Amino acid sequence: MSPKPGRDAAPVSRCIHVLNGPNLNRLGRREPDIYGHTTLAEVEALCRAAAGADTVVFRQTNWEGQLVEWIHEATDGDAAGLVINPAGLSFTSIPVLDALKMFGRPVIELHISNIHRREAVYHRSLVSTVATAVIAGLGARGYATAIRAMQELLA
Repeated sequence: MSPKPGRDAAPVSRCIHVLNGPNLNRLGRREPDIYGHTTLAEVEALCRAAAGADTVVFRQTNWEGQLVEWIHEATDGDAAGLVINPAGLSFTSIPVLDALKMFGRPVIELHISNIHRREAVYHRSLVSTVATAVIAGLGARGYATAIRAMQELLA
């Protein structure tokens, strides 16, 4: 006898990609008054804990082209959803924007700080124009919030 869908079936594991842009490898040391003291390794642990049975592919790069390649991999691969903190590329990168347009599944844009309370250069994110949702200003714990929100979007 097979399990009844929605009741007895085991939850299906999904793959959520978490992509991080330039300078986020410096978390914990870079402007802690803005970005806090949590390191990127600790952020990754928060994501994995929040994901539960879901798989997390967690990456960081300082290179725009690498970030674009990873979005392509997520698009062509098994990514059910994408959480992205493009950092400074949020405001400048047409290639990241164009790659995200091809993704076709939920995208959550994430910022550790509240970009709208910062200098004017941070107020207009190109990524926001294609993101399903935006989370900003929750600090490092915003990543766990983004994972849980993505799981709800995928349910």
